[in-house]
Amino acid sequence: MRVWLLALLIAVADQVSKQWVRETFALGESRTVLESFFHLTYLRNTGAAWGMFGGHNIWLAVLSIVVLVLMVIFRRAFLGNTWEHRLALGLLAGGILGNVFDRLKLGYVTDFLDFHWYTHHWPSFNVADSAICVGVLLYISSSLWVAGHPLNEAHANARRAS
Repeated sequence: MRVWLLALLIAVADQVSKQWVRETFALGESRTVLESFFHLTYLRNTGAAWGMFGGHNIWLAVLSIVVLVLMVIFRRAFLGNTWEHRLALGLLAGGILGNVFDRLKLGYVTDFLDFHWYTHHWPSFNVADSAICVGVLLYISSSLWVAGHPLNEAHANARRAS
C-alpha cells in the first residue's frame, strides 16, 4: 500500500511543479537559481529522454501505460521483497504516471530543471524524470545485493566462471 501512496505523491508533486512552471514562466523562459549551474527553464518535450522520438507523444504515452501495467502485473517476478525494491517501484510508477498525465492532457511533457557545468549542459527534465532515474538506479544497484535476484545470480555465476 505504501508503494502506491509514494507513486501518488510523486505524481502529484510532479504535476503541481509543472503547473507552477506553466503558470509562472513563458515558454522558453529561463531563470537562474545558481549561476553557471542550475536554472529553471520552461520547455515542452514531445519525445522521451533527451528529446529522443520527438513528435511521437501518443506512442510514448501508450508505451508508458503498457510498461506501467506490466510492472504492476509482473512485479513479483522481478522485484525482491525488500524496501529498496518497493521504493524503486513507487518511484518508477509515480514518475511514469506524472509524465503520462502530461502527454495525455497537454500533448507534451513539461520540463524545467536545467543544469549546466561550465560548457556542459544536461538536457532539461522534471520531477517525474528524476523519480524514474532514481528508481531505476535504486532497482539495479539494490538487485546486486538481493539474494536470489536474477541480476545477483548472473553476477555470482560470472564470478564463478572466471
